[in-house]
Amino acid sequence: MKKLASNTVLCLQPVPQTIVSCRGKDGRNNALVVGFTANVSLDPVMVMVGIVPSRYSHQLVKDSGCFVINLPKKSFKKEYDYLGSKSGRDVDKFAALDLKWVDAKYVDAPILTECPVSIECSVVESTKPGTHELFIGKVEAVHVDEEYLDAKGNILWDKMDLM
Repeated sequence: MKKLASNTVLCLQPVPQTIVSCRGKDGRNNALVVGFTANVSLDPVMVMVGIVPSRYSHQLVKDSGCFVINLPKKSFKKEYDYLGSKSGRDVDKFAALDLKWVDAKYVDAPILTECPVSIECSVVESTKPGTHELFIGKVEAVHVDEEYLDAKGNILWDKMDLM
């Protein structure tokens, strides 16, 4: 028999472990761990990230109108934990971690090259229904390490050791 749960916070599990990278007007890169990420549309392909407005990256995404979702492997845990515990207001996280990155092809944001999947997104809408502002992003490109693609370009999710 089912019973009512007493704690309904984060009632939908598992959630993808993601790192959102973005860039400020001054050209400085930043990245943060984001716990709220989801697919929202098939045509056009769109995704959503939820960022608390007090976070440093929130204003960067609002100002730039873009972001990149990076999916880290388990071997990236040390960097993931750091990115989720430090603020870009206080430290240059890219310099502190010596993060490897390249410019995204379609949006003005960095791609974390040590993550096997990076999704370039342009913000098409945002809403703040509660604690997080939800940024709906049109997927401009999905970059995947070649070893995780089959001959037809399909992503081999089961081959990755994602967090």
